[in-house]
Amino acid sequence: MARDEIKVYGPATVSNVGPGFDLLGFALEAPGDEIIIRRNGTDKLMLYDRSGSKLPTDPELNVAAVAAASLLRDLHSYEGFDLVFTKKIQPGSGVGSSAASCAAAVVGLNELLGSPYDTDELLPFAMEGEKLASGSTHADNIAPALLGGITLIRSYDPLDIKQIPYPDDLWCSVIHPYLEIKTAESRKLIPQTVALETALKQAGNLAGLVAGLTTGDYPLIGRSVSDVFAEPHRIHQVPDYAALKESALEAGS
Repeated sequence: MARDEIKVYGPATVSNVGPGFDLLGFALEAPGDEIIIRRNGTDKLMLYDRSGSKLPTDPELNVAAVAAASLLRDLHSYEGFDLVFTKKIQPGSGVGSSAASCAAAVVGLNELLGSPYDTDELLPFAMEGEKLASGSTHADNIAPALLGGITLIRSYDPLDIKQIPYPDDLWCSVIHPYLEIKTAESRKLIPQTVALETALKQAGNLAGLVAGLTTGDYPLIGRSVSDVFAEPHRIHQVPDYAALKESALEAGS
């Protein structure tokens, strides 16, 4: 018998990890968003917000609804569903608020519809929601939100995403300065071209970081978790970022 309702958790994520701009991300155990999805007997998506976070309730303006609608279109389905949100990730907080909602929406909907897709096949639908939020179909938040752990995007066309092994005792601290920075605006600061020297440094750091993660080489991880491409252009968005980074490195990060 088909289920009529499901509750899904979408984890927060960290993207642009070190030199992995648009390529490397990982999931956090907490916080996360919750969505209840239930059949509503109509042919429409109806949105409800329990968290008072001023989420858009227009399905065309809500990232999770856009992701859900993309999945339904692919199935040629005209079923209607309620999406009831409890947001525990502040939008614009930098830990994948939109990705968490998109991932939860497509996972829950897929389950209610009898799991026609494998989990990795849900990525393109969730990315459609991210496109609304950021103006581009990047997946470095979506991939870890859906797959868990640390994920690497080898290619966007065709989409090729791999989970990266990492040491069991690896952990992270997330410092949040209570700033709201919209991804779409932040991405505009990134140049469209890059000097060869910069590209080589970035590629070397990314290769070193992946190697360090897979082998448990913490000194190599520490030497490699450096971004010479995007960070210099966006550092001014976070007050005292340079001092915070220096303190973290001095403490052994």
